[in-house]
Amino acid sequence: MSWPERSGARSEPEGLAYASLPYQQALRAFFRRRTDGHEIDDLIQEVLLRLHNRRRGGEVANLSSFIFQTATNVLLDRRRRDTVRRRGAHCELEEIHHPLDELSPDRILQAKQEASLAMEALAALPPRTRAAFMLVRFEGMSYKGAAAQLGVSVSAVEKHVTKALRIISTRLQESDERQPTTKRSFR
Repeated sequence: MSWPERSGARSEPEGLAYASLPYQQALRAFFRRRTDGHEIDDLIQEVLLRLHNRRRGGEVANLSSFIFQTATNVLLDRRRRDTVRRRGAHCELEEIHHPLDELSPDRILQAKQEASLAMEALAALPPRTRAAFMLVRFEGMSYKGAAAQLGVSVSAVEKHVTKALRIISTRLQESDERQPTTKRSFR
């Protein structure tokens, strides 16, 4: 099960992974019927890796059955992992799915106006609400840390931050509603 050396030269490797090499074409056909073509090499490699890692796991009576059962397990594990990671919901990183956001003069002006409105709304907030919001959102402090610095509970900090976000968001939405639909950009 190891790679013994005889008279200084390496001999043929032993083990399940080496013994399964003649089955690679059959594994390729097995996976081709069950999955996308671009994953086949990775799946075969995973089967060979599992067989290699089992090299001290004891004797295998029917090598062919064992190899294809391992291949089936690799497929099942891959499908479970894809389900958990919601792989089907991912989209390719292509220009059509993620268009480049161009910085036109209109977009720059609009962003400056929105930032000005947000700063005005922030200045109009009650002092404690503004302080909690600034500590959490601008300084990156945790809610617990902001609560300790302000001398209030964590729940109070959460309420102040929520209130600030609601007021700023409302102010920006009101501004959007006042603009004609042709000038309004999508966020």
